Amino acid sequence: MTRTNPHDEADLNRMFSRIAGKYDLMNDVISLGTQKQWKKKLFQELDMKSGMDCLDICCGTGDLTIELAKRSGRTGRTIGLDFNQDMLNLAEQKVRSLDLSKDIELIQADAMHLPFADDSFDVVTVGFGLRNVPDANQVLREITRVLKPGGQFATVEMSQPTSPVVKVGWKAYFKVFPRLAQVFGANVSDYKYLKETAEHFVSAQELLQMMKKVGLHNCYYRKLNLGAGALHIGRK
Repeated sequence: MTRTNPHDEADLNRMFSRIAGKYDLMNDVISLGTQKQWKKKLFQELDMKSGMDCLDICCGTGDLTIELAKRSGRTGRTIGLDFNQDMLNLAEQKVRSLDLSKDIELIQADAMHLPFADDSFDVVTVGFGLRNVPDANQVLREITRVLKPGGQFATVEMSQPTSPVVKVGWKAYFKVFPRLAQVFGANVSDYKYLKETAEHFVSAQELLQMMKKVGLHNCYYRKLNLGAGALHIGRK
């Protein structure tokens, strides 16, 4: 297996347990307050209807999962999946507070081997998760497998600007943001990992080609924050 993330999975699981309590806050810090707008753009691109079956992979604390459930409605099915139980516990708190427990199922499972039958979902999303899995190619294959024919896939992820001017500022920011995270009480070493994965994950164009290679069609991406992030969309 060609890994897109060489870090040990058990170490990553422990790391996400450590950062779970500050995960939402630090996503805002890392994206300079724009990550919520990125997620809104994701839903602007999706063609969602009431009654759809939806899966949010690497769901973390559940923000995308909750929005999927709101849009698919009581006649739909929404599942949030993550490998880290501490993240899922926080997602469960949000789900209960919004009275969505009947609409959302949260499960602990491996994104590399999804526990679902072929052709199960109308929509599959991943928010800031592909760079953390051992092999994004394998996860994309699994996503394609569980999507229904015509189903949609959407992912929002950190990316690398292509403009030389923007890239200079982007690199400068990533040099200081682990220390910025420390100001908010986060562990510097944990956010050095997040800095590294953001800098070294595949480019937006490479991810687009990976999606096409696993059989997704009508694939395209939108740059976010001048290329610091990217939103990718495809269909089975």
